[in-house]
Amino acid sequence: MYSANMSQLELFDAPQQDASNAAGFYLSGLLISPPQLANIFELSIDAFYAALYAYMSEMPINGEISRFVEKVGKADDRAAAARLAFDRGDADVLTVLGAARKVQVEIHRMTGFLRFSPDAQGLYTARCEPDYFILPALAEHFTLRFGETPWAIIDEKRRLCLCRHKDGEVRLAPVSATPAATAENGAAAETGCPVERLWRLYHRSVSNEGRKNPRLQRQFMPERYHKYLCEL
Repeated sequence: MYSANMSQLELFDAPQQDASNAAGFYLSGLLISPPQLANIFELSIDAFYAALYAYMSEMPINGEISRFVEKVGKADDRAAAARLAFDRGDADVLTVLGAARKVQVEIHRMTGFLRFSPDAQGLYTARCEPDYFILPALAEHFTLRFGETPWAIIDEKRRLCLCRHKDGEVRLAPVSATPAATAENGAAAETGCPVERLWRLYHRSVSNEGRKNPRLQRQFMPERYHKYLCEL
């Protein structure tokens, strides 16, 4: 169980400490030990998130990330840590920053591309298949966006769900263990949902056919996202 104001580090670390949480099995292989991350966070927030996002990329670069963490962690002060964290002449740093950048782009896209539909119980559900494991990074944005309204984001690729319940807690769990699982074939997936019809109407009303540019649209909104965009 995670409170809405938990940091991404805590959201990652909590399942690992709870052996009964099936999501912990999936997450455990992604984590640097908390002391290392805490040390980096104190020296450089940017380095902290670079390492964390690089792990979230799920790329086979654990060695590069570990060396990146070790180098930055040995810095004498914040200025030295910043220099080490952004020394692109270092192969490990270049690899970590490149992976982190890809994850950041995916996170940014998902904050705009996710489409939520309500079920009969008032749970707003969105589905996606992100290239990288980004669910924990979406918690703060959508908690602020929805306020007290319960919501769920389902990662179909990994069958994990980030869900904010009515009690205000944000939980990361397998889809089968969340309320969102009941909407697998329910109202949230219906193309006739009133919210989706309203969104499609809005999309048509603001669209300028004279400036339609499919090639540019695909550049900013890759086709892999189209499956879950009800207006397309």
